[in-house]
Amino acid sequence: MESIINLDEQLFVFINKTLSSGILDTILIPIRHKLFWLPLYLFIIVFISVNYGKTKWWVFLFFGVTILLSDTVSSKIIKKSVERVRPCHVERLEPLTKIHCSHGFSFTSSHATNHFAIGTFLFCLLSFYKYRFLWFVWAGIISFAQVYVGVHYPFDVLTGGLIGIILGLLSFRLYTISLNQIKTRKANVV
Repeated sequence: MESIINLDEQLFVFINKTLSSGILDTILIPIRHKLFWLPLYLFIIVFISVNYGKTKWWVFLFFGVTILLSDTVSSKIIKKSVERVRPCHVERLEPLTKIHCSHGFSFTSSHATNHFAIGTFLFCLLSFYKYRFLWFVWAGIISFAQVYVGVHYPFDVLTGGLIGIILGLLSFRLYTISLNQIKTRKANVV
């Protein structure tokens, strides 16, 4: 376990210090903030509203379930059980903290868990879309930025991302089961 933690810290120092530059600061600091993505979130709402007719409410419901599930698992269950100190509070790492460092715990990254869960749900939902893999690129960039700004270790975001993918798949599966049951009931009524 100690060798994994050492590797995680070495990767953190490489990403946080060695890769540090003014250009990446300009790009990655705002990218991790939720308000930066507000236009994308509004686009998703409009897209679903326009293209999913009466089932849009089921999409929105399970989209919300996805966020609630991923945030609860990461923030309320795992973080409070593991209690790993954020790298920005570890003096020996001398992190270049580029944003305010909260006093919450580090493992797992809720940004990574939530964005990968959302990205996975949308990846599955938009199965017809040729560039749907971009949801994973989007989640990956946000996750990488968490390490770059100094608030998470690489394994925090990798683990958070994997958990997010699993939860996104689970949520989408529940969505399809629910939607199929509704369609079956409607067909039986007619």
